[in-house]
Amino acid sequence: QVHLVESGGGLVQAGGSLRLSCAAYGPSLSSYGMGWFRQAPGKERECVAAISRSGSAYYADFAKGRFTMSRDDENTGYLQMNLLRPEDTAVYYCAAGATTYAGRSQYDYNAWGQGTQVTVSS
Repeated sequence: QVHLVESGGGLVQAGGSLRLSCAAYGPSLSSYGMGWFRQAPGKERECVAAISRSGSAYYADFAKGRFTMSRDDENTGYLQMNLLRPEDTAVYYCAAGATTYAGRSQYDYNAWGQGTQVTVSS
């Protein structure tokens, strides 16, 4: 099973940018559907973006136009986040699963990273 490790979180001012990385160890990430999720204190985990094995993508409404999900040929996935808002503050997780579509549910994925904190100050 693939093992995922996120990095790139941190503290940024509103309007700023961050790029999260998700390094995959084991099977090729291209064999999996991949998702980025976030969870803020007291809230449920929600899907930010997802990409299928074929490359079709899904973005949550709050992410459209601001966030871009991608993956490279070296088994790393990315979430580029621009125009960040205080309400984007959360722990962000990457996930991988055998789904053939861009899964929006956390139950579409069976491999999760440890999470990385993103804090956006106003």
